[in-house]
Amino acid sequence: MPRLDTQVGIVGAGPAGLMLSHLLAREGIDSVVLDARARETIENTVRAGVLEDHVAQLLRDTGVGERMDREGATHHGIELRFAGRGHRIDFGELTGRTITLYGQNQVVKDLNAARVAAGGRIVWEAEVLEVAGAETDTPRLRFSVDGAAEELACDVVAGCDGYWGPSRQAIPAERRREFERHYPFAWFGLLVEAPRYSHELIYALHERGFALVSTRSPEIQRLYFQCDPADSADDWPEDRIWDELRARLSTTDGGTLPEGRILEKAVLGMRSFVCEPMQHGRLYLAGDAAHIVPPTGAKGMNLAIADVRVLARGLVELFGSGSTTLLDGYTDICLRRVWKAQRFSWWMTSMLHRFGDDPFQLALQHAELDYIAGSRAAATALAENYVGLPLELPAAELRA
Repeated sequence: MPRLDTQVGIVGAGPAGLMLSHLLAREGIDSVVLDARARETIENTVRAGVLEDHVAQLLRDTGVGERMDREGATHHGIELRFAGRGHRIDFGELTGRTITLYGQNQVVKDLNAARVAAGGRIVWEAEVLEVAGAETDTPRLRFSVDGAAEELACDVVAGCDGYWGPSRQAIPAERRREFERHYPFAWFGLLVEAPRYSHELIYALHERGFALVSTRSPEIQRLYFQCDPADSADDWPEDRIWDELRARLSTTDGGTLPEGRILEKAVLGMRSFVCEPMQHGRLYLAGDAAHIVPPTGAKGMNLAIADVRVLARGLVELFGSGSTTLLDGYTDICLRRVWKAQRFSWWMTSMLHRFGDDPFQLALQHAELDYIAGSRAAATALAENYVGLPLELPAAELRA
């Protein structure tokens, strides 16, 4: 069985895995990244991309933010729309910070390019079959490439392979506590070639359900609306889609949503998930392998990057001085942020989606939105969470 060796074996070439490899390389720490997908598949899978300010700044600080600054869009607020009226939440005024819209797959492209240019070792189409020896000082990743069995020996394993990957399963079931909530609705997601409708994201509550407008460029828009989780894309012909979006985004001033060619459409399930602990021996989980949030709060990729910032700093400490102080606290540090993000995502989701036809609940949702629109304190609380809560460690300790 052919064998590779490295200091850190990373399972998963998404934003978490690639960013971790990138941060470690800047500190002279070797890593190998394995992913079951082809590079083209990873880079061309379009995902949402709302970057908290600390994530956008990290990309700049580590030399992979040039294209983001050129092609991404800085947003200074969002609109909450209900009862036919729009109410802007001004992030700049309330927090002094912003968000950046830049697709997750674009972040992956930039990180991939940086790692390849630096001679980083990424093995695509490498299916990890087992994380072995996590409780030892020499864990191993057993994987398959083109049907041939191979092994990666390392000092530490980082499981950045998402919910369905093998990393979390390597933590014995009796040592894992998993929290999960499934929501009684889904999002119908659309990628549309159409003129820009809004310069900032619009979160809309209507008696028929939630809708979201997220501009990707002057010509490409990403639209979502609440639907039944049992729906399929075929259940929604184009006329029905546009009728529903127009109804949910309608305003008293009569503005019209521009229509266009639908490039993609899909039904996206909604759930929350947290695994405790996020570490076992020399195995550390990051990103969707450890936690999933509903997309209403725009926290998924941001949490993953926050995880690997902590993990990278802990590994620098381990390989530099032999200390495990930061790594020993990895779960506690990360979960403080994770649970706050879960709280915010649940709050945004419950405030903006219809849970059945209860008119009392709809009236409470309108009251909640009206309170936020009229209270600086309430608007500030939303804005602080949306642009990103402070990192749990001082920036000087987290910057790798």
